[in-house]
Order: sequence, then C-alpha cells, then structure tokens
Amino acid sequence: MAEEMAAPTSGAPAAATDHGVTSHQEGPAPVPLNNASRRSTLSKSYLDVNVAGTTTPLSVNRHSPAGDIALENYFVGPRDMDAHSKLPYFLRMHGSVMPRMILPLFFVGGWATCITCISKFVKPLVVNPVLLTILGFVVGLALSFRSSSAYERYSDGRKSWATLSVQSRNLARYIWVHISERPENSKDDLLSKVTAINLILAFAVSLKHKLRFEPFAHYPDLASLIGHLDTYAKGATKEEHAVEGKMTPWKRVGNYLGMSMAQSNPRKAIKRADKPLGNLPLEILTYLSCYIEEALENGTLKSPVVCGQVMNSLAALTDTQSSAERVLTTPLPVGYNILISQIVLLYIYLLPFQLFNTLGWITIPGTLAAAYIIIGLAAIGNELENPFGNDVNDLPLDSYCEELKRELDTLTSVPAAKFGDVVMGRSGGENLVLWPLSQSGAADWRDRSEKDIRSALRAKVMVNMGMGSGDSSMDGQTLGA
Repeated sequence: MAEEMAAPTSGAPAAATDHGVTSHQEGPAPVPLNNASRRSTLSKSYLDVNVAGTTTPLSVNRHSPAGDIALENYFVGPRDMDAHSKLPYFLRMHGSVMPRMILPLFFVGGWATCITCISKFVKPLVVNPVLLTILGFVVGLALSFRSSSAYERYSDGRKSWATLSVQSRNLARYIWVHISERPENSKDDLLSKVTAINLILAFAVSLKHKLRFEPFAHYPDLASLIGHLDTYAKGATKEEHAVEGKMTPWKRVGNYLGMSMAQSNPRKAIKRADKPLGNLPLEILTYLSCYIEEALENGTLKSPVVCGQVMNSLAALTDTQSSAERVLTTPLPVGYNILISQIVLLYIYLLPFQLFNTLGWITIPGTLAAAYIIIGLAAIGNELENPFGNDVNDLPLDSYCEELKRELDTLTSVPAAKFGDVVMGRSGGENLVLWPLSQSGAADWRDRSEKDIRSALRAKVMVNMGMGSGDSSMDGQTLGA
C-alpha cells in the first residue's frame, strides 16, 4: 500500500514515484505536518514532503496485528516483540514448544500404558525406586548443563546484535554530521552520504541472511540495498533462487512437529551454489571503507579524530560479525547432545517400572507429567542453541533490522543542525537556558553581560538546593555573587 506523506506548504504537491513502482491509486489530499515536539530543532518542524506511491521492502509489517495471529503462524517465529498478551504465562501457547513435544509424549504415553497393563494383568514389572533418585539426579545435572549452555548462546547472540546496533548508529551519526557537503558538489556529496548510510543497513540485513544460511542477494529486504554493488552473492543469484520451493504436506507436518528426519539441511543452498558466494557483509564493509577513503581525499572528512572513530566503528562491525558467526558455528559438541538425549530417554522410559508399585494406574499420567517437564526443558534447549533462526523463540532479527532502518531514516530526514541555531532557536525564547531560575530565553540572556550569566549560574545552584527565598526568578533582577 502506498504511504501518503505530507505535502510541501509552498506550491502544489507533485507526486514523486519511486523508480520501478507505479501507483494507480490516488490518496486523500496531503496534510502539512506540524509536529510541535520537534520545534527545538529548526528544520524538523518544516519536514514537509510528498512521496506518493512508494513502498520499501521493510515498510511492510511482517507480523500480524496484535491479537490476530494466524493458526499456521502460531508456533512459527520469531515472535513479534511488540505484541502483548493478557493471558498468564501458564495459559499461553504462542511461544511454546508444545508441537515439538507431541510425538515424544505420544510414544511415552503408549509405553507407560503398555508397561502398566503388563504389570497389572500379566506379571509385575517393577524396579527398586532408589534407581529413580539416582537417575533423577543425573538427569537434573544434564538438563541444567544443557539449558545454561543454550541460554548462554542465546545471550551471546543478543549481545552481538546489540553491539551491531550501537556501532551502526554511531557510524551513521559520524557520516551524517561530520562529513561535510561541498557547495559545488552538494547533491553528489549528499547522495554519497545517504548511500553510505544505506550500506550500514545493508550490512545488518545481509548479516541476518548469512546467519540464516541464505547466501544470495535476491531477498526482498536486501535486493534494493545492494543492487548497485558488484558482489559475489549477486553474481551467484539466479532466477530459480527467487522461486520458493514447494513443501509436501508430510514434510510440512514433520517440520511443525520438530521431526529431525523431515528437516532439510539449512546449508543446502550454500552447498548447491555453482559460483563463489563470497562474504556479503564483509564486501559491504569494504565499500564503506572506500567511501571513507574518498571522503578523506576530497576533504569532506576533515577531522583525524572523527576519522579514527569511524574506522573503529567499522572494525567493531567486523568484530560483531565474527562474534555472531562464532555463536552460530560453535554449537554444543555433538557428543554432549547425544549423551544428554540418551540419558533423558533412558530416565523417562524407566519411569513406569519404578512408579507402578506405588501409583498403579496413575503411573500413566504420572509418567506423562514427568515426561512433559523433562522433554520440554530439552526441547527449549535445542531451540535456543541457534538464536538466529526462524524458530518461535529465536531472536527477532527482522524486527531489529526494521528498527535500525527507522532510526537511520530519522537521522537522515533533516540536515545536520548548526549548534548555534539550536542555542538560539527560531524565536530566541524557546531555549530556557537557566530554567527554573529564569523563564527568559537564550536571546534575552545574550543581551546581558557575562557577569550576569555567571552570577545566575551560581544562583541556580542555590535554587536547585531549595535555598532560594521568595521569588527566585532572575527575569527582572540579577542576584549578587
């Protein structure tokens, strides 16, 4: 859907259409923006634009409206972090690993029923309950180790992406504020800065796809950001990659139930590539470094200190990529996973033998209850082991990228402010520099002497401590030192 934005206040609005997008619908007449909360910055309150018929890949919300989650997406993630549920946690199903537990619980219930019936009608099959205590202690240690290691990986993945967000914001601010625009080449310099900031977003989006083993360049949220770049991923992309493969009903059900035999190799697309795929995030950072080098050569980046900070941010983004890849490619050793799975199954399948003497027919629901707890903890550990995937409890990387896009768009929506204009404001009375001591603006205090200003600053300390008496305003008089 085309997003209608405000029209210029001076002159008739002319619809600007994004290249390659045609709009056949005419929306309502644009209304000029007048956001009073932006008046502290000169140009933001005059942000009047008219861009009709434009859409961007990331402008479409991937999540359903709050409280309107389709059934087929109920156990598919990542979750929408902005959604809110009023149900208590023990009643919620969205975010649960219940589908992964259906088949194991079915087999455990059948096994418990079989052992209970044999023990009741044929021959008692019982084991000394002391075995329950010994094995329970071992299973507890195994699940504790599994859960803690899985959550540590989840936490490390979130820390890596938080670092990416911080460094992306810093780098975008350095480029937008500290790289100037030459009067004779202002449009070229402006477009270069916007392109560089778009590459920062492209780095985040490309890293998201790389962490999900999506190595090509045709994805909707990435193609428009890197279509102008010469990259290996773009060269390896074919038309057939844009066609989503069909999944048989049996395989769809198997994936839904978490059956390993139904899940495809996530690296299948990488293995089937017939051309070099390169390292797209690294190539994007290389283009950003080329831009900084060009800014140094043409003199638009003048400060060596800022240049050092920019290069540090680029290096930090590279380090962030390596940290995320470390989390992805260094799972818990397979020997641990195999042993923990075997210990859990051994404990669960021995439960009916140990519970029958005490519980009788209650052995069946008792075994299912214990299996629900143990298998649930193991399933959550397996799901959290790779925090960058598409499981319901994985990190919402799509939302993080959309949030970064909105922040970068906000940054580039107005020119970098001149701080002298910020101090004086539009009318001179908006910046209450000595509030609450004085209601006068910066323009009024500029007409007074430096001695008055410094005296007022000292008096402000006393007022803030509650030591002022009577009317503490200095609008009409100056307090002595």
